[in-house]
Amino acid sequence: MSGFVLLRPWWLAALPLLAALAFWLWRRGPMAGGWGQVMTPAMLAAMRALGHLRRDDAGASLMPVVAAALVGLGLAGPAIPRADAPQFAGSGAVLVAIGLSPGVAGAALADAQAAAASVMAAAAGRPVGLILYSDEAYDVAAPTGDPAVLESLIAVLGPDTMPSSGARPAAALRLARRMLERTPDADLVLISDGSGIDAATRTEAAGLGRGGIRLFTLALGAGSDGRASLEALGVASAPARAPRPVIDRLSGSVALAREGRAAGLTFEDLGPLVAALALVPFLALFRRRA
Repeated sequence: MSGFVLLRPWWLAALPLLAALAFWLWRRGPMAGGWGQVMTPAMLAAMRALGHLRRDDAGASLMPVVAAALVGLGLAGPAIPRADAPQFAGSGAVLVAIGLSPGVAGAALADAQAAAASVMAAAAGRPVGLILYSDEAYDVAAPTGDPAVLESLIAVLGPDTMPSSGARPAAALRLARRMLERTPDADLVLISDGSGIDAATRTEAAGLGRGGIRLFTLALGAGSDGRASLEALGVASAPARAPRPVIDRLSGSVALAREGRAAGLTFEDLGPLVAALALVPFLALFRRRA
């Protein structure tokens, strides 16, 4: 089933214990209420024929174990996504950091501009700011609720925009951390061709995570090494030409992903239905016997 999840998978740890108990009960066989330890098989058969002992069913002793297993499966929370699930966006600022290294020109630059526009649209009213970087990072626009300001800035980007060449994404991440350090629920989107990612960049990315700032990356035609380096930095990554995974995280249920108590809003919990099936083996224990 597509999208099937377990909301509380740790309850599955009980199933191996129940399986071991069921195997032990099956190996032990019917016990005739303990009389099998003091009576010969022939005497047991005679007592059953006279109706003084009920006829044991090896499967009857397994019914409580089956019921417990169904309860355990229900507590594990099998669930499917809800078609009418609400979407929750973050409430803090969004920073867009665009790397204008020498390789970002022509089609790559156009992809960067289009990706930045998609990020601004996904912000859905959240304040959006802009950072440009090459070998240095520049605070071009502080987070603002008027995206038209950033749209005009992004539209005029070109190969000669930056006063120097190079690529130091660590500088951009450091600047973003200073700009967002007092902003809760903030996001940073790094648009880069993967140039200049080094140990300092990874250290700055880890610092963003410790500060509660989520880092997303969009790759500008990066090679396999550059793309892998970008993917390792953030919580989500995608090509700049196909930014949908990052856009969905920005505009969708980011808050829900961090708040387990709200999982019921996005998933239909089938656990109660599965646990209710435990009544079937219990009812089998009360059936009339001949």
